Amino acid sequence: MYKYYGIAIIAVILDQCTKWLIVKNMELGERISVWDPWFGILSHRNRGAAWGMLEGQMWLFSVVTVAVIIAIIYFNHTEAKGKPLFHVSLMLLLGGAVGNFIDRLFRGEVVDFVDVYIPVINYHFPIFNIADAALTIAVVMLFITIILEEKKDKKKVK
Repeated sequence: MYKYYGIAIIAVILDQCTKWLIVKNMELGERISVWDPWFGILSHRNRGAAWGMLEGQMWLFSVVTVAVIIAIIYFNHTEAKGKPLFHVSLMLLLGGAVGNFIDRLFRGEVVDFVDVYIPVINYHFPIFNIADAALTIAVVMLFITIILEEKKDKKKVK
């Protein structure tokens, strides 16, 4: 069970290293085109939650994040036993939560930098970071885990 914590640690390290590179090497608002116009690196800061919601509510983010971290650790030790996909999704969730929490705690804002544009529908996706990606992947994996567990439970009942 403890081996899965390595996933969270790797997510936090990747997140913090990429954010450090952005802060140290790019000016705020600077964009480096990687695959024009679809993908670029854009130095951006977010003082709120997802998509800038609740800007400036650091106390709320701190309380919620600590509660979420406690819940993730609890579920990892109680509900995820024998369920590798559940462990992995919880650890990605933990890594993402901790990665953005570190930013809020030490910078007062979250460093975002992944800039995605979908020209076919003229949609500029909200700028995000590695922690946000880990959180998103974790949520998708949690849904898959829940669906698979429900199917498994239905087979046991029959």
